[in-house]
Amino acid sequence: MEQRNKVLMMLTSHDRMDSTTDKTGVWLGEMTDPYYELLDAGFEVTMCSPLGGAPPVDPMSKLTEHITASNRRFLADETAQQSFESTLPMENVKASAFDGVFIAGGHGPLWDLARHPHVGRILCEFVDQEKPIAAVCHGPAALFAMEACRPGYLNARRLTSFTNMEESIVMRKDNIPYELETRLVENGADFSHAVVPFMPHVVLDENLITGQNPLSAAPAARTLIELIRFPKPL
Repeated sequence: MEQRNKVLMMLTSHDRMDSTTDKTGVWLGEMTDPYYELLDAGFEVTMCSPLGGAPPVDPMSKLTEHITASNRRFLADETAQQSFESTLPMENVKASAFDGVFIAGGHGPLWDLARHPHVGRILCEFVDQEKPIAAVCHGPAALFAMEACRPGYLNARRLTSFTNMEESIVMRKDNIPYELETRLVENGADFSHAVVPFMPHVVLDENLITGQNPLSAAPAARTLIELIRFPKPL
């Protein structure tokens, strides 16, 4: 039997915004869209989070206007729900068991994935093993955790993330610890974005894949699939 490719999906455990009672967490479509892209391509997906167990879900991502086909599929998929509710704690995760990693967004990563020591360790292991890293929306905040073991990794790195303009449009700019676009640029990143906010935009730089916003999650996952199947020399 042919061995299946394995992808680690990294999710936030953080559920609180700053200076408000509003909640945050995983943006549901940024988990479900790539999950089913990977699953339908024959990949095996293992989910992990800083605290393990069931990650919080951003309530806004459950609103009717944000519901995607993959969200509906997930709500009818008991196996996927069980995987989501029993994510592995990150201290038990090693990159050697996987062919790539996908980091989902939602605002939560700005707090926990950006500074969690095991996030940095895991991502550095993926870099050392020349395996691809994909991150979407606020997921690229996890790259800050790599700075401890990869100082300067972001310098001149071509990438994207949720933009300052998009942050203003969703009116959460005053409830986050920093604007992700600004901080990435401060770390030397070569930042780009779609001409129109909330349109898909994916950037590939060597083994790093980044997507700008929720509509970029599925295209970023498809790029990850392609990179795992057909690795490019660095």
